Amino acid sequence: MEGVDAADCSEVLGRVFFFLDNELDQADCAQIEHHLEECGPCLARYDLERTVKTLVARSCSERAPETLRQRVMVSIREVQVEIVRRDPSS
Repeated sequence: MEGVDAADCSEVLGRVFFFLDNELDQADCAQIEHHLEECGPCLARYDLERTVKTLVARSCSERAPETLRQRVMVSIREVQVEIVRRDPSS
């Protein structure tokens, strides 16, 4: 863990969910990967978060019914229309 400080760990752990979700650019991913190679505690935390994400994904693999999706979309459109009515400049 030489060359790794608490600030680095805090920054990496603050972005680990974005890393797991592939929401970071290539440079940020490389930085996090390098840190995880050097820091056992952060690697352990990363592995835990990855495992939890995998278990949740398995447990939540059912799709919502199409009727629910349609109702949600209608509600979103209604809210958008209401916002435009309140503030036509947006």
